[in-house]
Amino acid sequence: MLGVWVSWVEAMSGSAGWNWTNHAKPWWQMTTDQLSGSAPGGGVAQLSDMLAKDPFLRSVDQMWNANPLRDVVPVDWAEVVRALRTVWLRSLNQPGAAMAAVELNANLLRSAVEAWNEAGLRWWGMEPAGSSAPAAGGDKRFAAPEWHANPVYRTLKEAYLLASDWLLKQGAEQAEGVDEAERRRLDFHLRQFVDAMSPALLLASNPAALRRAMETGGASLANGARNLAADLKNGRLSMVDSSAFAPGRNLALSPGKVVHRNRLLELIQYEPTTETAHRTPLLIMPPWINKFYILDMQPKNSMVRHLVSQGFTVFMVSWKNPDASMEDISFEDYMDLGPLEASDVIREITGAKSINVMGYCIGGTLLALTLAWLARKRDNRFNAATFMVSLQDFTRVGDTAVFMDETAMDLVEQQMMERGYLDSREMSNMFNLLRSNDLIWANVVNNYLMGEKPPAFDLLYWNSDGTRMCRAAHAWYLRNTYKENNLVVPGKIELKGEPIDLGRIELDTYAVGAEKDHIVPWDAAWHITQLFGGKVRYVLASSGHIAGIINPPGGKGAYWTNEAQAATPEEWRKAATKHDGSWWTDWSAWLTARSGERDRPPATGSAAHPPIADAPGTYVLEK
Repeated sequence: MLGVWVSWVEAMSGSAGWNWTNHAKPWWQMTTDQLSGSAPGGGVAQLSDMLAKDPFLRSVDQMWNANPLRDVVPVDWAEVVRALRTVWLRSLNQPGAAMAAVELNANLLRSAVEAWNEAGLRWWGMEPAGSSAPAAGGDKRFAAPEWHANPVYRTLKEAYLLASDWLLKQGAEQAEGVDEAERRRLDFHLRQFVDAMSPALLLASNPAALRRAMETGGASLANGARNLAADLKNGRLSMVDSSAFAPGRNLALSPGKVVHRNRLLELIQYEPTTETAHRTPLLIMPPWINKFYILDMQPKNSMVRHLVSQGFTVFMVSWKNPDASMEDISFEDYMDLGPLEASDVIREITGAKSINVMGYCIGGTLLALTLAWLARKRDNRFNAATFMVSLQDFTRVGDTAVFMDETAMDLVEQQMMERGYLDSREMSNMFNLLRSNDLIWANVVNNYLMGEKPPAFDLLYWNSDGTRMCRAAHAWYLRNTYKENNLVVPGKIELKGEPIDLGRIELDTYAVGAEKDHIVPWDAAWHITQLFGGKVRYVLASSGHIAGIINPPGGKGAYWTNEAQAATPEEWRKAATKHDGSWWTDWSAWLTARSGERDRPPATGSAAHPPIADAPGTYVLEK
């Protein structure tokens, strides 16, 4: 691995004499293909020869093609090589790149000398005074004591960290002057390369795995080989012990009944736990790209259980896992059979004239479109709405933008045309790559190098228990949100013959963003305050897309509120007040004020909609 890094440095150092300034376009406005294609004939041949013979790119290609992990790890290695090639070519006209390579060589040498000097001091029983070498910080990959105490492993670790930081810095510098999408794509794939090249991923350079192999007499290696063979057979990396959990057995345990079922959803009504309940019921719409039980995982962190204990009558949508026969299901069908039909059933069961509603992530996007359609029809069936980490303005969509360019969308649409749906593995791979160290490479080490079984972790089980997406509905969603951002343009979208204008939504709204959300950036979720016509209370939760939402009272975390109006998310954040604890308490108080007086809880189901199954129902069990 060090040879790969050294060859990369040598290539960078040897490129300072190249001059690529004689082009019709400025250098920084050209793509790498245009660059090589417009070079003089001799230059093209020389460049092609360099690329063919370069030991770095050749090593990468050989390593990956010889590695069985390529069949279970969803890294797009062609894009990684393209990113590396882009950084290389764009540095050819910049003398500073050679100086940066020289500086990296000096830092590598200095860190190696320091590591061996400290080892020598320890050998003589002397404690070193301290080192200026970069540390791994909280990096779990280098938690084993050998990474610090053993000079060989420490040198390897420091070389990797220095080279990684240097490469990412080079990528950022070479991306100056290009559009935001290309810069984000370049950074993403460079990070994928850096993560995949960690010395902790190789048996020979992972001290914890070697120690484990010696302690078990090689049994860990045999177990790792069996784990890898099983994953290769299944075509995916195992991230969790799937036999350890099941909805209804040790997940999704809140008691309730399925009171309605159609071809897209089951509607669950949860049993009350208080003698009285608020008269205005609450409908929860989770995203249809995941199972609903993220909101009802374990009793200690179940949002459903918390709401019921606060005296709210809670109904939950459990989306069906579609198959090829449902490819023509449209986005309008999701609106018709989802919030509209569910709200009709809830009002019939409870006798309420209007209900409160909450949408999570993409469920919130569906809710926003539905509310705008209802506003056009002057239909007041919904009283107040809550949006959790949900986008309406897709100008900035976080790290997922890497997967949402025209080429990627064309590929997704082609796959859906062939199958009739988007496989849940495609979505799972995308989200896992956004946190590859935690969700991919940590499992590679655990499963294959350490020979351990995948962990029994409820959140990872839910993460791997994805759903497919209907072709027609998902294609419409991607085009009108991520690609064209039509929701923020009044009248641009028509649903069931009515133009959509988010500004017509005037009911009271509560919106939650998450500080470290890499899927729905908090400042993008904040824009709901500018789009809706009614009063919006925006709250910022700590942590990320999942942990920031599933954070019950009594645990860690914090949230921020700001009662004043703000013109920008930065202005809002600057004046916001921090509160320790869970935002659930703030939301409960807000929801209580909009849920009416308390009375005896309504009966479960009705004559028109009798209970047909116990919670969590049957749709959630479909694979």
